Amino acid sequence: MAAARGARPGGAARGRPTLEEVARRAGVGRGTVSRVINGSPRVSDRTRAAVEAAVAELGYVPNRAARALAAGSADAVALVVPEPESRFFTEPWFSGIVRGISEELSRTDLQLLLTLLSGRQERERFAQYAAAHRVDGVLLVSVHADHTLPDLLADARIPAVLGGRRHAGETAPYVDCDNTGGAHRAVTHLLGRGRRSIATITGSLDVYAARCRADGYRAALRDAGLPVDEDLLVCGDFTEDGGARAMRGLLERAPGLDAVFCASDVMAAGARLALRRAGRAVPDDVALVGFDDSVVARHMDPPLTTVRQPIAAMGREMARVLLDLLGKGTPGASAARAPGRGDRCHRVLPTELVVRASS
Repeated sequence: MAAARGARPGGAARGRPTLEEVARRAGVGRGTVSRVINGSPRVSDRTRAAVEAAVAELGYVPNRAARALAAGSADAVALVVPEPESRFFTEPWFSGIVRGISEELSRTDLQLLLTLLSGRQERERFAQYAAAHRVDGVLLVSVHADHTLPDLLADARIPAVLGGRRHAGETAPYVDCDNTGGAHRAVTHLLGRGRRSIATITGSLDVYAARCRADGYRAALRDAGLPVDEDLLVCGDFTEDGGARAMRGLLERAPGLDAVFCASDVMAAGARLALRRAGRAVPDDVALVGFDDSVVARHMDPPLTTVRQPIAAMGREMARVLLDLLGKGTPGASAARAPGRGDRCHRVLPTELVVRASS
């Protein structure tokens, strides 16, 4: 008699094959099947071949969630961005970081979960979620000086790596770029072009990277023997609108300025718009330099001189540091690390000035 419709060989009802069915088909115990599936060396070649044949015949797919639970692992990493959606989806820096992280994690079995957090309550709620071992580790970008999430994760013993630092004495694992040196090179370049009234539009100064870029601006002026006029330092917020507002304010207080260093390409785009509306030509009247070397810089008119930070490489390095902390690092990964300085848990990658027509 033909097998009933919807039945599998052996008379079992249609459904997802189980570990027990694989064991019966292979003629071994359930534990042996589990060892073969998990790659244990404590199985003979003959037994391994029998189990693998049974898996193939039945179309067995291991239950990933159950395996992870048994191993005390969630098989997932969270990328946490404590910023509103409006900034995450409009600023190219974030897409570069995500791309680098995804490239590195694609070599593993870990899933990447994106979490946007815009307030203290949400950050504390996420810390509780992570403490329940819903994720194996956390990658955290856009950290501000008052963010306590890294400390909450450390208290819960959840491995975490920061993209950037909260302050100079950061002890949590991090990957950063040479913000101070990059800003210094940008302003030195403007000085070399004969500019003497150089302003800067910083990012939010509760972000350590913004403070470092402002410090680099000041240091370059001092190294050239020029005074630092704090009236020429205006705080933006890393957005295009913020850059435009800051540029309008600068033109009101210092109409004779001849150059501006912006702490991001997005703010430089806003500054460029404000300059155009004020009738100032770039670079003839005002030279303009940004920071990031994002797609925004290449498509501005004129193309923007900027400080290139290796954004995708920072994402890859963040993932590598976290994988090392999780004991999942791949052989040879250390040799493939991006150039930089620091130890395996504290990495600072170099920046580079890219000169284009805006300066």
